[in-house]
Amino acid sequence: MSDSDETMGLDYPAARAWRWRDGHFQAIAHLHRVDADGLLGIDRVKSQFLDNLAQFVAGHPANHTLLTGARGTGKSSLVKAGLARFADAGLRGIEVSPHDLTDLPDIVAPLRDREERYLLYVDDFTVGRHDPALTALKTALDGGLDAPVENVLIVATSNRRYLMPSLKSDNEEYRWENDELHPGESTESTVSLSERFGLWLSFHAFSQAQYLDAVRHHLQSFGHAAWDDELAVLAQRWALMRGSRSGRVAQQFARDVAGKAQMKHA
Repeated sequence: MSDSDETMGLDYPAARAWRWRDGHFQAIAHLHRVDADGLLGIDRVKSQFLDNLAQFVAGHPANHTLLTGARGTGKSSLVKAGLARFADAGLRGIEVSPHDLTDLPDIVAPLRDREERYLLYVDDFTVGRHDPALTALKTALDGGLDAPVENVLIVATSNRRYLMPSLKSDNEEYRWENDELHPGESTESTVSLSERFGLWLSFHAFSQAQYLDAVRHHLQSFGHAAWDDELAVLAQRWALMRGSRSGRVAQQFARDVAGKAQMKHA
C-alpha cells in the first residue's frame, strides 16, 4: 500500500486498520506492528487483554476495555500487539481521536453488517464534564435504542482511571445523608462512564529490575548485545533524569546507546 492509499475507505482489501478523519475512513498505509512477546513487565494485564480479544475475534462475548496507568508502560503498545496477533483471524482496527467521538454513530453504522471484527481504538482519552463526547461514548458502550454492534469492541487508553479530570469543585459536591457519604453529580458521571467498560486493566511504573530487563531486551532488538554494570548505572541515571521507569524510557535509552555504538563502528 502506498501513501496515496491513505484516502481509501473500508473496502480497500489490503488495509488492516483505518483512522477516522474529517468524516471519512482513511486506510493506514504503514501499520505499526508490535510483538506481544516483546512487551515485558505487564504479563498479567497482557494475558487478560489478549484473552478477551481472542474471545471477541472468535465471536464469543467479550468486554469493552479500559487501559489506564502510568505513561509509557505499554498501554498503546499492547493494543497494537493485539491487532498484529489477530489480524490474520479477521481483526481490524479503527483509530478514533477523542475529539471525534461525537461521530461514533456514523463510525459504527457501516461496520455493523461486515464480516470482520473491529477494534475501535481511542488513545489517551480524557473528557471534560460537559464534553459531548461523554454522552456519545456512554451510548456506544451501553447502547441506545439501536441494538449493540456485536462486531465492534471499544478499547480506550487513559492516564486517568475515571477518564475525566478530578476537580476541587467535584469533591465539594460530596454530601452526608444518614451518616453515609454520597458523591455529587459530577463524580457519579465520571464513575458511570468508566463502569461501562467491562474490563479495566491498570498499568504501573516498572520496578528497577523490570526496567533493566526492558533495557536489555531493547538493546538486543537493536543489535547491541553488550551489557555490564556501567551500562546498568547509565540506564538508571537515564530513567532518573526523566522521572520515570517504563518500557518507553527503556527503549529510548537503548536506542541512544545502540545508535552511538553503531556510529562509532560505521
